[in-house]
Amino acid sequence: MLYNFLYPLAEHFSLFNLFQYLTFRTGAATLTALFLSFIFGPHIIQKLKTMQPQGQPIRNDGPQSHIIEKKGTPTMGGVLILICVLLSTLLWADISNAYIWVILFIMVSFGGIGFLDDYLKLTRKNAKGVSARKKLLFQSIFAFIAASCVAYINTKNHTPLQGVMIPESTTLMIPFLKSVTINLGWFFFVFAAFVIVGTSNAVNLTDGLDGLAIMPTIIACGCFALISYVTGHMIFAKYLQIPFIQGTGELAVFCGAIIGAGLGFLWYNAPPASVFMGDTGSLSLGASLGTVSIITKHELVLAIVGGLFVMETVSVIIQIFSYKLTGKRVFRMAPLHHHFEHKGWSEATIVIRFWIIAFILALIGLSTLKLR
Repeated sequence: MLYNFLYPLAEHFSLFNLFQYLTFRTGAATLTALFLSFIFGPHIIQKLKTMQPQGQPIRNDGPQSHIIEKKGTPTMGGVLILICVLLSTLLWADISNAYIWVILFIMVSFGGIGFLDDYLKLTRKNAKGVSARKKLLFQSIFAFIAASCVAYINTKNHTPLQGVMIPESTTLMIPFLKSVTINLGWFFFVFAAFVIVGTSNAVNLTDGLDGLAIMPTIIACGCFALISYVTGHMIFAKYLQIPFIQGTGELAVFCGAIIGAGLGFLWYNAPPASVFMGDTGSLSLGASLGTVSIITKHELVLAIVGGLFVMETVSVIIQIFSYKLTGKRVFRMAPLHHHFEHKGWSEATIVIRFWIIAFILALIGLSTLKLR
């Protein structure tokens, strides 16, 4: 918003030239979201504690230590993340950019699903909120809407340029391989919805220990802030031989806002947590990451950068199939972080080691920009 109002005044006040730089606005969005977290955080957490005197309902089939250690901790802290990201993005992003409105739509819609889920858990005083079938249905609807908007915007902006790779709206790019693409056709919409919904629920499954989900999300957003920037920059895209997609650079501002809001939330979510993000935060953050990857044509890179989320999800799938087919469990408990809890690892050890894994995977994912 500031860009739209102040940058046109640059010809009269040279200071406003700063607003043309994505790097400046991304950094400003990060700091703004961080400061907003510190300003709003104590008030929102206190309000949540008042609304939830007994805290988040703890699963009876989860680790027994959680019933004691995490009892009374309020959930729905994702509201703080949503508020900070939305305000910061609207303040610093170019609001005439269509991608910004698509990504905000996804964050708000999936956040709304998560909010309803958290609210029902609290009112029913158990760990069951919105049914899995209804949750998946509405997630899929919102994801299809976003995928359709992305395809339309890409088609509208598609202008061939000499020496620059500009993929079709339904094209899938293959990492590590130069100029290797697959045109998915109509299947693109199913694939895009799968990526958005899958990432959303993968982050949700990872959110089981204090600070476990938010730091890998911050790391992944840092990677995609860079990917968004170079994908939307013609010269860098040409040099790196990656697709150039006009307008994606503004998504760096959004990713920066998530980084700032995430760091602010981690201040309160660090062990022992004062608040949990709940489905309100995890579903919206995961869906946002998935949507950014769809827009930038780096969906497969997300599977590498967000490999920790993939590991957590795969552990649940393996556990379910193994138990149904053989009656035996592969892991002591799923998702994967609970398996290590049952092996005697402390919560802090699991969280920090998983952060290290997330960082390593992020570096591998970023290497795809150059290794082709």
